[in-house]
Amino acid sequence: MRILPGFLLAAVLAAPLAPSLAATPADALVVAKNIDDIVSLDPAQAYEFTSGEIVTNTYDRLVQYEAEDMQKLVGGLAESWAVSDDGKTLAFKLRPGVTFQSGNPVRPEDVVFSLARVVKLDKAPAFLLTQLGWTPDNVAQMVRKTGDAEVTITTTGSFAPSFILNVLASRPGSIVDEKTVTEHAKDGDLGNAWLGQNSAGTGPFSLRSYKPNESIALRANPAYFRGAPAMKSVIYRHVAEPATQRLLLEAGDADLARDLTPDQVAALEGKDGIAIGTYPQAAVHFFSLNQKVAALQNPKVWEAVRYLVDYDGMTKSFLRGQMKIHQAFWPEGFPGALNDTPFTLDVAKAKALLAEAGVKDGLTIKMDVISSPPFTEIAQSLQSTFAQAGITLELVPGTGSQVITKYRARNHEAVLLYWGPDFMDPHSNAGAFAYNVDNSDGSPQSTTTWRNSWLVPELSAETEAALQERDAQKRDAMYVDLQRKVQASSPIVIMFQAVSQVAMAKSVHGYANGATTDQIYYRLVTKN
Repeated sequence: MRILPGFLLAAVLAAPLAPSLAATPADALVVAKNIDDIVSLDPAQAYEFTSGEIVTNTYDRLVQYEAEDMQKLVGGLAESWAVSDDGKTLAFKLRPGVTFQSGNPVRPEDVVFSLARVVKLDKAPAFLLTQLGWTPDNVAQMVRKTGDAEVTITTTGSFAPSFILNVLASRPGSIVDEKTVTEHAKDGDLGNAWLGQNSAGTGPFSLRSYKPNESIALRANPAYFRGAPAMKSVIYRHVAEPATQRLLLEAGDADLARDLTPDQVAALEGKDGIAIGTYPQAAVHFFSLNQKVAALQNPKVWEAVRYLVDYDGMTKSFLRGQMKIHQAFWPEGFPGALNDTPFTLDVAKAKALLAEAGVKDGLTIKMDVISSPPFTEIAQSLQSTFAQAGITLELVPGTGSQVITKYRARNHEAVLLYWGPDFMDPHSNAGAFAYNVDNSDGSPQSTTTWRNSWLVPELSAETEAALQERDAQKRDAMYVDLQRKVQASSPIVIMFQAVSQVAMAKSVHGYANGATTDQIYYRLVTKN
């Protein structure tokens, strides 16, 4: 295997930020992107957008979506599976001859170890597997080796098999090399610290290096079971400023610019050597109010702030081409979505609602916000319109990881963030925006409801009922009803659905960008 030499890699990562005559290596893809949202690259902990695409390109799951057809769930490390009559037991036959990047063969023991490890570590994405009824105490009975190349999983609930498969196709379903991970375990952490900055998967790439807030280097896996990638390396350069990303692309120092503003995209359209790719996304953007703050607990306040968002103004100016107005938790374009947009900027109505809430002397709210576009621009727009109704919005900037970590600890007053489904089923977002049955600080729930200390027993019961409904039409209708209720009254204000615009060199072909960051693939990329 030929990889990017050390001196050349260093040159790529340290390339000047001004236009030059440089060109990226023919067998390396250089991506300019803001990567400061990463908390960990361990698939049992990775729960951010950037970490999601890194995990997708370095690991495989029993079943997964592939670059060739991102709408179809296919076998990954499993070549086939069978479902019991009651839908609670699935038996997977492993694909023969697949090896980890270490050279170790993939065994049923690796699958058992990987899925149990997620449950036992109990990090942010663990709830995706524990919703199947798995606990640290029972997971050994629920995920078992049942043959030399067979693993059987059992669930405690009554779910549609498609739901179970989609859960297993999510990020924490990634299979790790038990032998390699165990060798690097310390103090009972099941290798968590080591996997935070290393990889031990079967994917088309392995993690060569990770320098937080600087760079990520992926190295091609020549033995990948679907075929070796054409690119020997994928290099992420951490570039927070969109203007700098554009300069790198125009200078030939980057092949892809991932975070450009609409104005920058417009300026590049039709430019020689550069193409613009547009990809509808499943991510929704929202702000939320922590219910631990007494002044933010009145539903009239929740309703008022919905009328203090300049939805139309933002999507027609600095968000043009990158966001569309969407005010429900399940994205447009998928079954079960609610596409009604009843809220518009109406300062007079907001003032009247605040008066009904007893807010007479104004209100001051501290909002945590990621200090990079488009979050800063959205926050500044909110700051301006909120002020018109007497609400002072104090912005608290931070890196993506800082804001997300604070949010997960429930230490915010308000936060401006985004949410993408963990798997392509409406329960993925319903479980995040309409479910919270344990509001205690020690609860393991990684949901927006819990993070905002919003206990919703009635909506939680409806969410569970929708999860168990096997009639597809009835199930979709139940999710639409849930969205209407969350849309009408909740401390979570959903504003937009993302559209990804990626500027790239015209020499790049085969880049695959699906609706989620778990569907960004580099395996098929070529350059001419």
